[in-house]
Amino acid sequence: MLNDPRTVRITGDATAAVYRRVDDADAERRPDDYRGRPVREAYVWCNLTSGNGARALWLLLLPFMVVNLAHWMRPTTRGHRRTVRLYGLLVRLTGLTLTVLLVAAACEVALDLTAWQCAGNGACAREHSWLGFLSPAVSGDGWWSQPGRRLALACLVPAALTGLLWYLSHRTWSAYESQQPMSRSAEPDEDTGRTALGRPGFWYGRRLVARLRAAHTAAGFLTVAAAVGTAAARHDRASGGPALLATLGTLLYAILLVGAAVVLWVVCRRGRSENRLDHELDQSLVRRLPLGSLALLALTLVYAGWPRPGWHSAGRLPGDMTFGGIALVQGLLVIALGVVAHILYRTRPDSRTAMRGLAGPAVAMLACALGGVMSGGVSQRVADWLDGTRHSIPGPPVLLTWQASAIPPLLVVLLALIAWLAWRTWQLRGREMGTVEFDYRTEPKDTARTRRIASTRAMAALTDRTPLMVGVISSVTLLLGAGALAGALGTQDAPGEAARGTYGFVQGAAETAQALGSWLIGLGFILFVTWGRRAYKDPAARRTIGILWDVGTFWPRAAHPFAPPCYAERAVPDLTWRMATWTHSTGGRLVLSGHSQGSVLAAAAAWQLKPSVRKRVALLTYGSPLERLYGRWFPAHFGPAALTSLHREVACWRNLYRLTDPIGGPVRLPGDCGPQVDHEPLKDPLAYGRTERHPLPAPILGHSDYQADPAFAGERERLLARLRPDVPGPRPQADGQGSSGRSSA
Repeated sequence: MLNDPRTVRITGDATAAVYRRVDDADAERRPDDYRGRPVREAYVWCNLTSGNGARALWLLLLPFMVVNLAHWMRPTTRGHRRTVRLYGLLVRLTGLTLTVLLVAAACEVALDLTAWQCAGNGACAREHSWLGFLSPAVSGDGWWSQPGRRLALACLVPAALTGLLWYLSHRTWSAYESQQPMSRSAEPDEDTGRTALGRPGFWYGRRLVARLRAAHTAAGFLTVAAAVGTAAARHDRASGGPALLATLGTLLYAILLVGAAVVLWVVCRRGRSENRLDHELDQSLVRRLPLGSLALLALTLVYAGWPRPGWHSAGRLPGDMTFGGIALVQGLLVIALGVVAHILYRTRPDSRTAMRGLAGPAVAMLACALGGVMSGGVSQRVADWLDGTRHSIPGPPVLLTWQASAIPPLLVVLLALIAWLAWRTWQLRGREMGTVEFDYRTEPKDTARTRRIASTRAMAALTDRTPLMVGVISSVTLLLGAGALAGALGTQDAPGEAARGTYGFVQGAAETAQALGSWLIGLGFILFVTWGRRAYKDPAARRTIGILWDVGTFWPRAAHPFAPPCYAERAVPDLTWRMATWTHSTGGRLVLSGHSQGSVLAAAAAWQLKPSVRKRVALLTYGSPLERLYGRWFPAHFGPAALTSLHREVACWRNLYRLTDPIGGPVRLPGDCGPQVDHEPLKDPLAYGRTERHPLPAPILGHSDYQADPAFAGERERLLARLRPDVPGPRPQADGQGSSGRSSA
């Protein structure tokens, strides 16, 4: 970034820091040496998203990250505070169902498939000797062989998973959400029309994350307690056993309902406090709610482990009702979220907004689908491992089999969509052939070279088709999910069994979808585990995951506390503190230069500055997704009004982009602001054929190496020239005239 192998850290730590060239380390002490030229700095933040091998565990949190994105995809509106709050509430409730779904899947594997079905079946238990002490047939009715005690022991697995999620969230909360932004006076609660990214408390969400962490942890423990306790309570009511146990079972139901109500109240009660720095933590609630649910789980284990002669495990635990209820609630929440998003979009419609404001509900649907695939995948693989093809145990709930059977039809739709996109891309390449020839009309014609450039431009344009892809996939997923739920509840049989006696084509299609879906969901689980294992050991693979996290974890954890942490809650305060303290100590001005995701951080940091400091900052963005991705998918925060206000509030702003870049694009400000910000598209490649300046073929750079284009240096010099006339002399306590900072991905 600094074009010099000799660098020194100026401020920061091993996670994120500001660097300079060694020769520039003491530039403020030698102002005469830097008269008329800038001092370069580089802010390096890659370890916030890649880091050590433990980041591979973040793959487990993928559905949580996706649903958190849905919270920030709210359409642009002005006023309508209650509707905006309802939107956030619906997303938070959807996130809560994902936590319950993940823990329920762990209960399905540990309690139902392993402790209830396999350990209760002599043939299955003999195939897995480590289950022998839990099997009545193998252990000779040993102490652990009673169903309640088996369930009590097996529930340690989902309880440990819940504890792991709490630990990861608390650890990252201490490292990210606890970073102190610059203190500023509180702003009024009413909507002022400015982007929320400029509010004092936007990058300080530790109170909400702490509350949601307590609620989701309690929900996880309550789910485990319900899985263990309801099985014992159901037996006590049906067997005519001791009245005391039946009474305790009824009391357990009541306490579980009270606990669920408290969790819902905590999730619904409070959203984010962005207009001020909220230093409160609700310590009593944050501590007592998880501990109370853990204590209830411990009492439930005692209740379930109480001796019950004559109790034997048979069939399945009631997983169909559990997973069916979760799927139904998720579908209703997504539909309600779509209605609310449509109402908000109609107040201020914008043709550039992705999916006409329905991006948030669509992404929430995909998060639920990811959670379902992960749950079904692990259940199917464990069932295959325990039983194979012997069919000695019933296996996973019927609903999970129906959901897996929906994957092949979804893949057919996806393949058709890919084929259509390929055809449109081929058509666009044909049109781009003429445009490329016109752009390089002074060069000798080379059809192969022209085709490569045109193909790159056409492929880069696929990014603008993403809303269509997401919309189609999420809509089909919702319909297939509804069909799977109706089929499972209506037939109580797997698709192949339910289709017997119908037309041969229908039965064959159902059996094929069931077999192929089971294989695909198992394969997906294996690939997921393999990718996570590789990411743990391979820094290069971990960096690939870090690129995915760049967008997914830019936003604060507003909907799900177990999502990967928001790196911007560290990076934005870092940049803000650096710019504010440097301008205050030197009286200088600076150019903030950002590439790709770094340009988003640069904009967010500029919004956090005081207006007087913001006027000392010029922006230079290149390969920037500010409008192409963020403006379309997150219009409430990066829409035209927000970016126009940023242009007016900073000293000056220039944006560079290429038609071959699949990520960066123009800012597209309305009116006269557009040409003031957006440079005309840079040529890529710089040279069409071999020239005296480029004797070898010039590469097609796409999203990378913008600094190789002469336009980059030219625009930076022009920005510096616009700043220099107003640069004051050095202040007595520190020397320095001007600086060029860079925030780059």
